Order: sequence, then structure tokens, then C-alpha cells
Amino acid sequence: MPKYQDELDAVLRALADPTRRAVVERLAKSPAVVSDLAAPFSMALPSLMQHLRVLEDAGVVTSEKHGRVRTVSLRPGALDVLHLWLDEQRTPAERQADRIGIHLTRTNPKED
Repeated sequence: MPKYQDELDAVLRALADPTRRAVVERLAKSPAVVSDLAAPFSMALPSLMQHLRVLEDAGVVTSEKHGRVRTVSLRPGALDVLHLWLDEQRTPAERQADRIGIHLTRTNPKED
């Protein structure tokens, strides 16, 4: 089991919800204030705040409050754990595909 399993589990749980994925997609463009993040969703502001809390607890986003305005940002490197895990999962399949390709090349030489 990878050393980063707890971090991976938290990020996957946070991204399991379509609203939270949409928030992450929006924040990938630039930081945003909570009211701007809430605009496209038909939910009360406290409900969106719960989604943001889940993302923040998972380490995906950070937020700062200046007066009455809370600005949310995507945490740099927050999704690296997903890339690492996906790369580890992809490797065995890629090696198997490479072996199949080599086998097919040997058994079916090109005709010129």
C-alpha cells in the first residue's frame, strides 16, 4: 500500500462529488471569491461552503478571508497524488501492451 494512501483517499472522496469537481475546474483558471463560485449552482451559500470545507480538509483548496470576502484558490500540487497513483496503475498495463506489440512484430513481420 502506498505511503500516500490517506492523502489519496481524501482527494478521491473530495472529488467524488460533481459540484466539488466543478469548483476545482473553475479554480484551475484562477482564484475566486465564494459568491462567484456559488453563482452557477442552484444551492444555498451554506451548502456550497460545506463543499468548500470538504475540498479544504482534503488539501485540494485553500482560502483566505479579507474582511467579509473569502477567496478560494486551488492548492498548487494538490492533485499530484492522483497523477502518482494513476501512473503506478498505468505501468503494468503499458508493459503488457508493449510485450504484446513486440510479440506481434515478431510473429507478423512487415511485408515490403
